[in-house]
Amino acid sequence: MQRTQIIIVRHGQTEWNIRGIRQGYLDSPLTARGLAQAKALGQRMAREKFTALYSSDLGRAVQTAQEIANVTGHAIVTDARLRERHLGIFQGLNAEEINAKHPDERKAMRSHGPGYVIPGGESMVQQVERNMDCLNELAVRHTGEQIVVVTHGGVVSGFFRHTLEISLEAPRRFEFVNAGINVFVREAGNWMLLTWGDVSHLAPGAASEGDDP
Repeated sequence: MQRTQIIIVRHGQTEWNIRGIRQGYLDSPLTARGLAQAKALGQRMAREKFTALYSSDLGRAVQTAQEIANVTGHAIVTDARLRERHLGIFQGLNAEEINAKHPDERKAMRSHGPGYVIPGGESMVQQVERNMDCLNELAVRHTGEQIVVVTHGGVVSGFFRHTLEISLEAPRRFEFVNAGINVFVREAGNWMLLTWGDVSHLAPGAASEGDDP
């Protein structure tokens, strides 16, 4: 039976990652470490056989994908459905600023769970549904092939939960790292996880744990 294999990776470390600022649909450039992570990722992907390179259309993901394309020669196909969760009024703020400026909304997000729609943004449920619509479509489009997808921590996390049937309400007991390699397979309409958080291509200490909103 034919199956599709997706290598899905989070972008390299960004300036806002290290400052604890929530990015969402906003953007910040890769740090020097993030660029090094992306370049190492490109060298690793040069050893993989894949037919297409997809990316979120946000700059940090495209910048990471470009380092892969520079080595492998693939064209980058962007898709807005691969974007991170839209964090609305929380975007561009760190945790302290969110608590100070939007205490009620922060409390509501924590108490109402993944179905809570952040003002000006979206819920985690909406984000994961958007992401999975895209990933399922790509899996069908590339049946029998292997593809690479460059995206964001929340997208990778949601994909992991979807595949392992972990509730969005369950506390996160796993890390998602910058430029880590994760491999999923779709066969007969079902997803299976093959590899999670592989950072063997990165120098020691090059990975960083993902932050929740």
